[in-house]
Amino acid sequence: YYLYYQTFTGPFGGAAGDRCDVSMAWADSPDGPWTKTTEPVLPLGGEADWDGGAIHDPFPLIYRGKIWLFYKGEKKRGGPIEGFVRGQGAALADRPEGPFVKHELNPLLNSGHETCVFPWGRGLVALATVDGPEKNTVQFAPNGYDFRPVAGLVVPPYAPGPYCPDIFADNGNGMGITWGLAHISEVERESGYRGLLTRRSFLVRFDCDLHRDYDNPYFKNNWDQVGKYSEETFFHI
Repeated sequence: YYLYYQTFTGPFGGAAGDRCDVSMAWADSPDGPWTKTTEPVLPLGGEADWDGGAIHDPFPLIYRGKIWLFYKGEKKRGGPIEGFVRGQGAALADRPEGPFVKHELNPLLNSGHETCVFPWGRGLVALATVDGPEKNTVQFAPNGYDFRPVAGLVVPPYAPGPYCPDIFADNGNGMGITWGLAHISEVERESGYRGLLTRRSFLVRFDCDLHRDYDNPYFKNNWDQVGKYSEETFFHI
């Protein structure tokens, strides 16, 4: 079992960003014991790179005979890439422990806050949510790296973790997803951004129609039925 996770290698915030790299741990059982790598398996980019400020949300899958580790990258705050907030890229390896080599065309997506990628046929689908000029879109890459928007998301899941049984199959017949887990964060503030009082976080299930053998008209008509931001759209009781 292999677990990829973001790890702080410097101070939080400030001019440098979050200073996160990606590390890895492995175990013979999901219950552990876990052994950590002594060095990051995916380091930050350079001072002027799109991922030079932080690397978040490592998301592995197996595709075309290699391990593809997708991740979100941010530039160093105040860095030279004007107008760029954050994007998503991939690093490839032959073994779980690496070495991982960043894709030469990174960033593969110019939008998105969290990584969510899964096989679709012979290609890959990515959900790009929250940030960027192509936010809240479903994107498809027939070759794993040339992503293009193919649909919009009316009610996107935040920090989605999809249930995808064939994410490591690498069989060229990806079926897609119908559900997963998402993250909801509720914050109460006294005044302004720094007036933080309480933060509550929840893991919730999300359902969707992003599977080749599934067709649910409800997910294609959310706006007309109950409105974009109504409680009934998010939660069915």
